[in-house]
Amino acid sequence: MNSCIKYNPSGRKFKHLLNLCDMLSIKRSLRIKNALLLLVLLLICGCSPIGKYRTEATSWEQDIHNFEQLDSVERYSKDAILFTGSSSIRLWNTIGQDMSPYEVIQRGFGGAKWSDYVFYTKRIVYPHPVKAIVFYIGNDIVGSPVDKKPGKVANLFQYVVKDIRRKYPETPIFYIQVFPTGSRWNAWSKIQQGNEKIEKISNKLHKVYFIHMSDYLVKSDGTANDSLFRSDHLHLNEAGYQVWTKVIKDALEQIKQ
Repeated sequence: MNSCIKYNPSGRKFKHLLNLCDMLSIKRSLRIKNALLLLVLLLICGCSPIGKYRTEATSWEQDIHNFEQLDSVERYSKDAILFTGSSSIRLWNTIGQDMSPYEVIQRGFGGAKWSDYVFYTKRIVYPHPVKAIVFYIGNDIVGSPVDKKPGKVANLFQYVVKDIRRKYPETPIFYIQVFPTGSRWNAWSKIQQGNEKIEKISNKLHKVYFIHMSDYLVKSDGTANDSLFRSDHLHLNEAGYQVWTKVIKDALEQIKQ
């Protein structure tokens, strides 16, 4: 700036030099602002669930791409119900018939976790302006050393709901309670803690409904009813899905107009 001040203040050259100084000052200011913005974005990504779970979630990229391919060729009405989540949704081969007369969009992928939906909600849910969204996701707590804590699972659920609300503030969201299974019985206590925390959150949120399911899939002693499960003691068989159908349909009565 000193060179600009000392320059003889006459003629076009001086005005040009002043303009050049102003431009350099503006560019320098923009570089500083952009650097600060980048730093803030990096901090946000590093602290958010998206940043933390990004690497793990990318293993499902092909499944999500397949959903997007379906979205590009299939057409659904706004009265459809979007069923999404883990393998219990994916393996429900008779979902269209069972849930009739509801129109169904089936978007389940095996092994899905709430931490995956933190990353993929926009790509799975946003393309569908539906009558309701039904979630079943049961893989965040399985009896593994890397299980999430019940509070973390509940926080991820709430994060996903908030993400959906940015696009669909009034669409009803249903959470199917994670139910006990023979193969994961040792983790049932923590799973139930997660259910309870999610139920409390659901009760406070607008048009978010908790579907109690476990009582319908257990024996009188409270253990998993193996007659409703496949041989892996994890996934529902035909009889188990019939139980699901009735309970879910009863819950969906809440949105009938």
